[in-house]
Amino acid sequence: MKSFFGFLLLAVSSAFAQQTDLKTPYEKGNGNQSATYQEVIDYYQKLDKAFETVSMKTMGITDSGEPLHIVTYNPDKNFDFLSIHSSKKNVLLINNGIHPGETDGIDATMLFLKDLATGKLTAPENTVVVAIPVYNIGGALNRNSTSRVNQNGPEAYGFRGNARNFDLNRDFIKSDTKNSRSFQVLFQMVNPEVFIDNHVSNGADYQYTLTYISTHYQKLGGYLSIFFNGMMVPAILKDLKSKAIESVPYVNIYNDTPEHGFAKNMDSPRFSTGYASMFNTMGFMVETHMLKPYHERVRATYEFMHSTLDYMDKNNLVIKKQRKDNWTYFKPNTKYTVQWEIDSAKVTEIPFLGYEGNYKPSDVSKKPRLYYDRSKPFKKQIPFYEVYKPKKEIVIPQAYVIPKEQWEVIDLLKINKIEMSTIKNDTTITVESYKITDYKTGKEPFEGHYPHYNTSVAASTEKIKFNKGDIIVKTQQRNVKYLLETLEPEATDSFFNWNFFDAILQQKEYYSPYVFEDLAKKILDENPKIKAELEKKRKEDNAFADNGAAQLDWVYKNSKYFEKAYLHYPIYRIQY
Repeated sequence: MKSFFGFLLLAVSSAFAQQTDLKTPYEKGNGNQSATYQEVIDYYQKLDKAFETVSMKTMGITDSGEPLHIVTYNPDKNFDFLSIHSSKKNVLLINNGIHPGETDGIDATMLFLKDLATGKLTAPENTVVVAIPVYNIGGALNRNSTSRVNQNGPEAYGFRGNARNFDLNRDFIKSDTKNSRSFQVLFQMVNPEVFIDNHVSNGADYQYTLTYISTHYQKLGGYLSIFFNGMMVPAILKDLKSKAIESVPYVNIYNDTPEHGFAKNMDSPRFSTGYASMFNTMGFMVETHMLKPYHERVRATYEFMHSTLDYMDKNNLVIKKQRKDNWTYFKPNTKYTVQWEIDSAKVTEIPFLGYEGNYKPSDVSKKPRLYYDRSKPFKKQIPFYEVYKPKKEIVIPQAYVIPKEQWEVIDLLKINKIEMSTIKNDTTITVESYKITDYKTGKEPFEGHYPHYNTSVAASTEKIKFNKGDIIVKTQQRNVKYLLETLEPEATDSFFNWNFFDAILQQKEYYSPYVFEDLAKKILDENPKIKAELEKKRKEDNAFADNGAAQLDWVYKNSKYFEKAYLHYPIYRIQY
């Protein structure tokens, strides 16, 4: 009886699909039109209703007040991710509309999922496809035809900033937006082996419709990096070439021509693929070229997703194993790079399909301006800087201790599935403590912050009393890289550099000089070492020797009366 009703349900579903117009809004248009946000949601609801292999779910809220959605395609009709992860299947997560003016992925993914559901594409046996229809909903609702001034179509599109004008592809660490926090919950649930974030480029002109940013293999580390860079990426690009789609790494230049060469992006954790790499997820940022016709860009995006899915499905077991094992590569007492720089000595050459660039007088300013001559295409070898070297390394500790008052940090760790334990009773622990010795701060606002950079610290070993309820976080866990990238102050996108701890950069207590003068003399009389250091500084620094207030302040800051919280980083390391 049960099988009969199952057969009946399948028959009704198939009949509904046959009777329903499944053309996407893009297919119904003129090839230069993109779906509105509501059209996208309505279309996926239609797919969900028509096919048992498609499920659309509402996830967390965004700054716009509207919820995120995920659309999952699984031929097995299983949409429980715990069950999926315990099987041989891998997960491909596709993100669209993080910059809603870059709509190619929004339209290409609707086509892609429709073709999977209807059987136009062969159903994958070993891969589940999950798509976020539109990530930046607020930006998508802010629809216009002018903000992408350099882009060749579509006719209308969304705006880069979200509902609160944040660029969401800079928010994956600082998490100022509800979008980011909802995405992190979603990402940890889906836990994808591979992640694709669909974009459209700005910059130089060249022959390619499709460029890409692949997760930098050095950021992945371990054997996963060798597999990804040496096997997976070349195979996907080869498959694209068989479809007459030439591709090249994202052309990372500004106000110059590509012939001089460019570097591979080292995607830091503020970006979507940089965020994904912290969890050993292999990522791609598709960057179609903004000057190519819209229909060509949509096709290229579609085929990139298709080629990636095909590779994943044929190599599911090796992908699953490589990713599962990779976190064990990052062990306590080994080095971890928190800042990278290009190794200019290790330049290679890659073939490049470009157009000759030159300069001519500007019609606006009469000054020289760059232009590309499309009547003069070329193919030549150009320099490519792919290899980076460590600029700053840390030694991975056994654990971090986080006082319970740092609730903002603890909340983000929980969202990102960091395993932690609570100190049961007040206790004294020998820890490594950091003092911030130097940092620079941006002069212009950037995404709601004035971020720090070039941060440096001095470490010391101390016995510190911690309170019941404080948090211990061991580094021997799957998401260890998230800990290192956020909790180490010198890391490029650390919580410190994103202003989470700016309160420690401001002195809270001061002194009245006329009162402190007498105490300062007593401090020097009772501490010959401090007195000797003061005398030495006077001899070495004439300006200091002529400044009584500076000398008094120096004594204060070198005495027991000076506040310990100033420049004292309030997260600690345990290193056995």
